[in-house]
Amino acid sequence: MKILGIDYGRRKIGLALGNSTLAEPYKVIKVDSFESAVKKILQIIKVLQIEQVVVGVSEGEMGEESKKFAERINAKTFDETLSTHDAQKLSIESGMNRKKRKLNEDAFAATVMLQSYIDYV
Repeated sequence: MKILGIDYGRRKIGLALGNSTLAEPYKVIKVDSFESAVKKILQIIKVLQIEQVVVGVSEGEMGEESKKFAERINAKTFDETLSTHDAQKLSIESGMNRKKRKLNEDAFAATVMLQSYIDYV
C-alpha cells in the first residue's frame, strides 16, 4: 500500500512516502495559500497513485488547521507532537550539514510522523 505522510505548514509542506513497513522522505513543497496546498497535494496523490494519506496534527491553532486540511483531502490524522524535534535530532546525529537539514526538515518530520503511524497500525 502506498502511503503519503504530510507535515502540513502554511508555507511549506513536508512529504514522506511509505508502505506497510517503512517511511522515507519524499520532498518539501512550497505553497502560498490553503487552497493551493489542497490543489498541489491532490495532484501528487493522483500522480503517485497514493492509496492512503496521513496528515500529522499537533496542538493548538496549527493543529486545527491541519485537521481542516486533512478533511479537505480525505486523509487520516495522526499525532505529530515532537516529530519536527525528533527529525532535527536524527539529522544532526547523522552528520547532515545545517543547510541540507533546513531545506529538508519538513520532509524529515513527515517521515518521523509517518513511520510512527505505520508502527502504530
